[in-house]
Amino acid sequence: MTNANRLRPHWSFWVVSVLALIWNGMSAANFIVQLNPDMIASYRDNEQMIIQGRPFWATAAFAIAAFAGVLGAVLLLLRMRFAYHALVASMIGTVFAVAHSLMLGISYGFGEIIGIILLPLMIAGYLVNFSRRAQTKSWIS
Repeated sequence: MTNANRLRPHWSFWVVSVLALIWNGMSAANFIVQLNPDMIASYRDNEQMIIQGRPFWATAAFAIAAFAGVLGAVLLLLRMRFAYHALVASMIGTVFAVAHSLMLGISYGFGEIIGIILLPLMIAGYLVNFSRRAQTKSWIS
């Protein structure tokens, strides 16, 4: 489909795409901050346990989740169909990163369950679905 055949997106497309960029940008910034041991020392105990005990595969999953998410959001804003593929990679990275957090056997509080486990999974899944719908509606191509 050429650019001339793309339909004008609904205003909500732009809102979701910008929010996706902000969310994934915060995730990428969080990944970079976690490279600094002084910053890790200021985190809560549960968060320190997740970061300090993280094997390479979980670190790679977090990096893929964050940076593929940023790429996917930028591609959404550029209305390119490859946004879907980047967001799928981000979702897969999110699943593996969250799986590592669950395997640690940490006793999570309600807020941590929402913020560390459920919210990232729900948003990643939503963005994959949203990008697929945007393709179906010819908002991206």
